Amino acid sequence: MTKDAWGRVREQLITRIGKNNYTTWIEPIRLASLEGEVARFEVPTTFFGDWVSRNFGDHIISHLSAGDSAVSRLEFFVPARTRAPAGEVAKKPAPRAVARSRASDEELPGATLDARFTFDSFVVGKPNELAHAAARRVAEGGPVTFNPLFLYGGVGLGKTHLMHAIAHELQARQPELRVLYLSAEQFMYRFVQALRDKQIMDFKEMFRSVDVLMVDDVQFIAGKDSTQEEFFHTFNALIDQNKQIVISADRAPGEIKDLEERIKSRLQCGLVVDLHPTDYELRLGILQQKAEFYRTQYKGLQIAHGVLEFLAHRITTNVRVLEGALTRLFAFASLVGREITLDLAQDCLADILRASDRKLTIEEIQRKVAEHYNVRLSDLIGPKRLRTIARPRQVAMYLAKHLTPRSLPEIGRRFGGRDHTTIMHGIRKIEELMAIDSQLSDDLQLLRRLLQG
Repeated sequence: MTKDAWGRVREQLITRIGKNNYTTWIEPIRLASLEGEVARFEVPTTFFGDWVSRNFGDHIISHLSAGDSAVSRLEFFVPARTRAPAGEVAKKPAPRAVARSRASDEELPGATLDARFTFDSFVVGKPNELAHAAARRVAEGGPVTFNPLFLYGGVGLGKTHLMHAIAHELQARQPELRVLYLSAEQFMYRFVQALRDKQIMDFKEMFRSVDVLMVDDVQFIAGKDSTQEEFFHTFNALIDQNKQIVISADRAPGEIKDLEERIKSRLQCGLVVDLHPTDYELRLGILQQKAEFYRTQYKGLQIAHGVLEFLAHRITTNVRVLEGALTRLFAFASLVGREITLDLAQDCLADILRASDRKLTIEEIQRKVAEHYNVRLSDLIGPKRLRTIARPRQVAMYLAKHLTPRSLPEIGRRFGGRDHTTIMHGIRKIEELMAIDSQLSDDLQLLRRLLQG
């Protein structure tokens, strides 16, 4: 295959995987050779090659094979560094200026903050009041009392909103602070780019010179060994300097699979706060605030009594879906020039309401519990009475009773034909243990969130 042919494949990959992925992962690699069924590529680092192989290898092979080659396997290698001739000293690249986020300097290259995500627009209720209070404390910018602050919860419960609100408040109160907010994915991309460009020292200096580091969705770095290594050292360096760190994830540190134990331990040293799934009162409060905003945007548009209450009852998945439903409803009513009534809401939001009504099955619960406790599904349903299997089985029975409308005899049939009294005993056992076993309570809370989210 010629370079021109590889160029055509690259152009096809832009469309296939998107421009951002192409720029970050495909553009830096170079086709070194094509021998028989093996295409060899030069990559900046081993980690880089592993990532490309795992995530885009099939796409590359597909496009190469569609041409005039019979490629079935890819190989990635890091070229040996060019050595300076004897007696000469290899030139070092000139040091680059480290970006600052002070008002007078260029801002640190973090993610763009959403102007809507402030503390004023955050609706506080029982499920999120502790997280809100902790975020407020950090945003005051006083002495660091808990470090890091770790916020976790399911999709659309307000983690990112609070992260942005903290950053906004810190910048308003102390403009001189160097505040860096970014996603874990962006952290990884910048780290890989620094490795590729041989500017790792600039990377280290930039991240370790901030006053406040905020990393969203930290679960993304799980399993990425090199990124975890750098994150760990960055974390330690900032903690040692008494700099504030704020982290968010979709689950508690100890529950993030493939995250190094030393990082889990570090993340648990500060304050770990759970944003619980929304309750009816919180959902209604969010809708009322959003409706007030839309009334100013859509002058004269009326919303009938009971519509917001109906939506708060029916749409229980997450806040994003809830807010999106109200946005659509106001836009539709404005376009057709009608009052927002219950009938209009049911017609306009039929698809969202149907999705919200999706019923969990016992089989889904069994699969999720088996996965969580790392046991075979066949053992969970089967006759084995080992404690390591019996307890997860009882957890699944408990969740089946509380998350599905199925009767005890029906649940028993799904658990290998067990009698309804056995199911009742399992449920009661879990209810008794919940009061004294905090780990079990945490497991149940996580499983509920995963199954209902």
